[in-house]
Amino acid sequence: MNRPKKEIVLSAEQSRRLADIYTAMEEGYDQVASKIGLSCQGCSDNCCDSYFLHHTYSEWAYLRQGLAELPEEERKAIIGRAEKYVLESREQLAGQQRPQIRCPLLNEDGLCGLYKHRLLVCRMHGIPATMTRPDGQSMRFPGCFRCQEIVNKKYHQEEDAPAMDRTPLFKAMVALESSLLGGKRHLFPRVKMTIADMIVQGPPAVDTPHCER
Repeated sequence: MNRPKKEIVLSAEQSRRLADIYTAMEEGYDQVASKIGLSCQGCSDNCCDSYFLHHTYSEWAYLRQGLAELPEEERKAIIGRAEKYVLESREQLAGQQRPQIRCPLLNEDGLCGLYKHRLLVCRMHGIPATMTRPDGQSMRFPGCFRCQEIVNKKYHQEEDAPAMDRTPLFKAMVALESSLLGGKRHLFPRVKMTIADMIVQGPPAVDTPHCER
């Protein structure tokens, strides 16, 4: 017998917290991009066909909130594109290829149909960034291909370029995730999904007995 599942839903307060984190990400991104001189305009590379995996119930629930707010016709179109994306990506992965498929959120005009609810990676990908892990190890990310080209021409070495510190924002995300999951984050299955997966699978939900242990 199938066990009942408990849907994971953001409260109004948690939604506001996530929106604030996203705003801070955008502000930090704009500051670093401006200093470097990075712009997406005219770029031949499209980040929206990159294969990104996402890892929080908070973002999954927030994405589903945005999807539910769309007119039915738009929502059905996105779901249809997501179903196609999932099938194509599985075929490519089975063939040992990294999928490069247009994001199902993009409409016919190439615009994101859930721009307000787009996820962390969509907001931060591109610029140089740093992060200090919980074990104290420091990490640095060089940014997208265009960013790396600009940095190589403009700076003597990569570390001379401005970089966004992701650490406080990731800490805020972890705190929000812990709040959403009742302080029992370690009891929940890990999220490792594309946006298409999140759309096709429906709202985040777990077996009731598992989440109440």
